[in-house]
Amino acid sequence: MKKYKIRTLSNISPSGLEVLSNSSCILDENCEDPDGILVRSTKFNQNYLNESLKAISRAGSGVNNIPVDLCTKKGVVVFNTPGANSNAVKELVLAALLLSSRNVFSSVDFVNNLQHFDKMEELEPFLEENKKKFKGRELSGATLGVVGLGAIGSKVARMGVALEMKVIGYDPALSVEAAWKLPSQVEPTETIEALFSKSDFITLHIPAIASTTGIVNFKLLQHAKKASLLNFARHEVVDDKSILKALDEKFLINFITDFPTPDLIKRANQNKDIILLPHIGASTSQAEENCAVMAVEQITEFLQTGNINNSVNFPNVNLPRSTKYRVAITNKNVPAMIGQITTSLGDLGLNISDMTNVSRGDVAYNLIDIENEVTDEALAKLSSIENVVNVRLIS
Repeated sequence: MKKYKIRTLSNISPSGLEVLSNSSCILDENCEDPDGILVRSTKFNQNYLNESLKAISRAGSGVNNIPVDLCTKKGVVVFNTPGANSNAVKELVLAALLLSSRNVFSSVDFVNNLQHFDKMEELEPFLEENKKKFKGRELSGATLGVVGLGAIGSKVARMGVALEMKVIGYDPALSVEAAWKLPSQVEPTETIEALFSKSDFITLHIPAIASTTGIVNFKLLQHAKKASLLNFARHEVVDDKSILKALDEKFLINFITDFPTPDLIKRANQNKDIILLPHIGASTSQAEENCAVMAVEQITEFLQTGNINNSVNFPNVNLPRSTKYRVAITNKNVPAMIGQITTSLGDLGLNISDMTNVSRGDVAYNLIDIENEVTDEALAKLSSIENVVNVRLIS
């Protein structure tokens, strides 16, 4: 059986790496020509995109550290692990909601600076007199706006319902499957502007892609009415200068984010209306294990069978194996490719038992089960077809 070499670029949970022991994949940290790479948030070095690399699996949801477009051009499948860390992020959003509504951070800071009191009879009346400065509001009855209703956003929405909040959501890319998972109490809004205008608390759970970069700008923030804004999505989806201006002009009461920047840190040191966390949304032992196991299972499944699940640049494919020889072909998504491929297989005397062809954007992917032996010469012939990106034998 062929052995596939896997290299890690980040610390991957041992629970995930244990999955390799039950597969035909082996961990080789020093190889320069891995078949697959496992990574977390480490920036991916493009030098690894050589002829041997077939897949990259990100133990986490964001893939902004990976050159996805370049990988697609080279026929390298990029996986992520949506939902594996969703509970960890949801729980931190709950903490952020409480921090933003009950002035917890300011209260703790206030009490920690009362070291000059030596007697309880002096401390108690002082606390009683000053506690009104930190009066907050309850979450129950407030309106929670959830931007993005995917794996994390849907859990946050359900949490809001459980907290007896009025929950509204905005997600133009919401799938039917995801919609079925939402509680009936979640009210959809047609525009993001409407959500900002109706919400007391706004929480962001959208990917950082071209269409969402800087989507939270000052024009949008002007629709908010003294709201609390939480960003546990990605730094790129908000414009820092707009956040600062919205805080100054009271469109926002406060801003809590898991993505500090120099400008935000300066503001946080001067005011209490910004709370910054060091990107700890998925930093739980359970989330790291879940992401690692899922990332390893996906990359080993792909290398061993050619099947694809949770890729960010290739279509999902699941073709049950019917023969000893399987060929995976990636090609540009242009007309007449299936005909060219099947004709070439016929010319080579290769009998097709089963096959599937799926596409996503500019890329198409074929899994073909062949009844007779596939030679190196046949693979070379298939690789020479115009617009074919790569060919792989899975035997």
